[in-house]
Amino acid sequence: MRLIRAIGAPVLLSLALVGCGGGEGVNVNPTSSTANEVGTSPTATITGNPMTGVTVGTQYSFTPTASDSDGGKMTFSIQNAPAWASFNTSTGQLSGSPKSTDVGTTSNIVISVADGTATASMSAFSISVTSTAGTTTPSPGTATLSWVAPTQNSNGTALSNLAGFKVYYGTNSASLNQVVAVDNAQATSYQVTGLTTGTWYFAVTSVTTTGTESAPSTIASKTI
Repeated sequence: MRLIRAIGAPVLLSLALVGCGGGEGVNVNPTSSTANEVGTSPTATITGNPMTGVTVGTQYSFTPTASDSDGGKMTFSIQNAPAWASFNTSTGQLSGSPKSTDVGTTSNIVISVADGTATASMSAFSISVTSTAGTTTPSPGTATLSWVAPTQNSNGTALSNLAGFKVYYGTNSASLNQVVAVDNAQATSYQVTGLTTGTWYFAVTSVTTTGTESAPSTIASKTI
């Protein structure tokens, strides 16, 4: 699908929406006003496949794989870490053993790495703590959105002042009255949680460092 006309040049955005019981991905094409400048600057990468579930009293451990192009010292950071886990800023290891009071799901966990000149972030993930093996705690629906940032302005010049994104959603496609600011220019995904039963609609915009916001992406929907 083509994007709605916006401040910036169109880019490809894909929203993989997952509700209770799973679901199919939905592809949309958004627009944006800014993006990272493409060049030969130092780069960093971080990858991994973290476990998304752990049983009470069981040890959880995940360490991502990271590298950088110029061999600088790498420092790790985390957003939305589980309260029951500890995080090592030198190795990126997330570990801990949840208690019975920790039963539930921690969402939108993002691990990043930086070496002073380049940064990179993993896609957001969740960790669910269950009371016994094979038993999950009922939780509201979720929707995971993934996107690729644009690289040019509408006039073809390179974009270099991307500040982040905004995720809009709601139960009425004509009124997406809930919004979440993703203040990370390198973010490529976000998980919306706490969705009740029904059909939800989603759109994403990008925001510059001066506060300029692009037009929204094509609206996608998911029935929970």
